[in-house]
Amino acid sequence: MKIVGVTSCISGIAHTYISAEALQQAAKELGHQVKIETRGSVGAENVLTAKEIKEADVVIIAADLGVPKERFKGKPVFEVGTHEVVKNPIAIIQRAEKFAKAYVPGEDALEESKIEAVSEVSNKPGRKSIGDTEVYKHLMNGISFMIPFIVAGGIIIALSFAASQTAMSEKGTFAAQLYQLGAGSAFALMLPILSGYIAFSIADRPGLCAGMVGGMLASSGGSGFIGGIIAGFLAGYSVKFLKKAIPLRGGLQAMMPILVLPLFSTLFVGLVMIFVVGAPIAALNGALTGWLNSLSGVNAVLLGFIVAAMIAVDLGGVFCRVGYAFAVATLATGQPSIVMAAAMAGGLVPSTAMALATVLAPHKFTVDEREAGKGCWVLGASFIVEGCIPFAARDPKVVIPAVTIGAGITGALSAFFGCTQSVPHGGIWVLPIPGAIGHIPFYLLSVLIGVSVTTVILIIFKKNVTAKNKKNDSASAA
Repeated sequence: MKIVGVTSCISGIAHTYISAEALQQAAKELGHQVKIETRGSVGAENVLTAKEIKEADVVIIAADLGVPKERFKGKPVFEVGTHEVVKNPIAIIQRAEKFAKAYVPGEDALEESKIEAVSEVSNKPGRKSIGDTEVYKHLMNGISFMIPFIVAGGIIIALSFAASQTAMSEKGTFAAQLYQLGAGSAFALMLPILSGYIAFSIADRPGLCAGMVGGMLASSGGSGFIGGIIAGFLAGYSVKFLKKAIPLRGGLQAMMPILVLPLFSTLFVGLVMIFVVGAPIAALNGALTGWLNSLSGVNAVLLGFIVAAMIAVDLGGVFCRVGYAFAVATLATGQPSIVMAAAMAGGLVPSTAMALATVLAPHKFTVDEREAGKGCWVLGASFIVEGCIPFAARDPKVVIPAVTIGAGITGALSAFFGCTQSVPHGGIWVLPIPGAIGHIPFYLLSVLIGVSVTTVILIIFKKNVTAKNKKNDSASAA
C-alpha cells in the first residue's frame, strides 16, 4: 500500500516525532510505502503534496488535537491518538486497512470505528476514554497554542527580575520594559490564544473572533484560565449552532464567515461572559489561586506528589497531559508556581533513571534497550518522559511503578522545599536562566533522589535478560 499520515501531539515536541518514526518503521516492516507529515511546535514539516494524497491508499491521522483534514476529502481516513501508535504501530496500520472510512469535511472524527479499532489492538472491550473525546482534543488544542506564550513570557519576566528585583515599579528602565514585554504582552495574550484556538478546533476560523474576545474578557474580568476554557467552548459551539441555524444561500452565504458568524457569536459569548460566567468564575478562580499560593506543608507535598506521579504514570498519555495542563494553568497568574516546579521535576526522572539503570545494570536490559538508554539521557534532561516507552512496553509491571514512584517522590520533595518555576517546559536547559526556577539546589536534590529511587527499584525488581531474549534481540539487530 501507499500510506500517508499526519502526526501531532499536544506539546508538539515528543509524541509528534516518536509516533511518526514508529509509523514509518512499521510500514517498512510490512512492505508499504509511507510518508508522514509532522505538525509539531516548529510547524508542519515533510508536508504532504496533493499528488501524494491522491495516490495514497489510506490516510492515518495520529493526533491528540485537531489537524487540517479538508485536503483528505473522499480518502480512506483512520484517526487515532499518538500514544496508541507509539505502543503498537504495526497493529494500528493493520487496523487502518480495515477501519478507514472516506472522510467527509465537516463531519466529526469516526469515533465508533476508532474505538472498535483500538479495542482490537488492545484486546479490550471498546469504550471511549478521556483522550478519545472531542472535548479533550479541543482543550488540548488551545493549550498547545498557548504554551509558547507562557514559555516566552515566563523567561522574559525572569530576565526582567534578574536585571532588577523591582522591575515592575521602575518605569522607563530596561528591566521594566522587559517586564512589560513578558507580563504585559506575552502573558496578556495567553488566555485569548487559549480560548481562540479551542474555538478554532471546534468551528475552524469562524470561531477565532468570538473565542479570542471571550478570552480577553476572561483575562480582564478575573475568571482566568477556567473562564478562558469556558469562553473557548462557548464560542466554538455557538458558531457550529449558528452555521446550522441560519440558512443563508447563494451569494449571501459569503457573508457568513466574515459578518454573520463572528458578529452574533461574539455578541453571545461576550454577553454571557460579562453577565453570567464572569463573576462566579472569577470568585472560583480567586479562591483556587489563593489556595495554590497558600500551599505549604502536607498539602503542598501531597499535591506535588500527585501531579508529578501523573506526569510519569502513563508516559505521555492522558493522565500525563491532564497533570501537565493543571500545572500550566497555575502559571496563568504570572507568578512562579510550586505546582509547575513539581511537575517538571517529576518529569525529569523517568527517562533519566532509565538511562542510569542501563549503565549500572546492563545485564537487566537487551542490546536494543541499552542503545535506547543512551538517548534517554538527553530526553530525561529535556523533560521528555516518552523515552521510557520501549522499556515499559517490554516490562510494564516493573517500569511503570518504578517511574511513577520516583517521579512522585521528586514532586513531593520539590513542593516541600518550596521550589518554584515560571516556565512550563525546557527541563534542565532553563536552569541558567535567572528566576526560571527557584531554589535550584533543592530542585536538583529532589530530582536526584527521585532518579535514585527509580533506578534502585528497576535494578532490584527487573529480571536479568535471558538467553532467549538475547538471541531474539541479536536477530532483530542484525
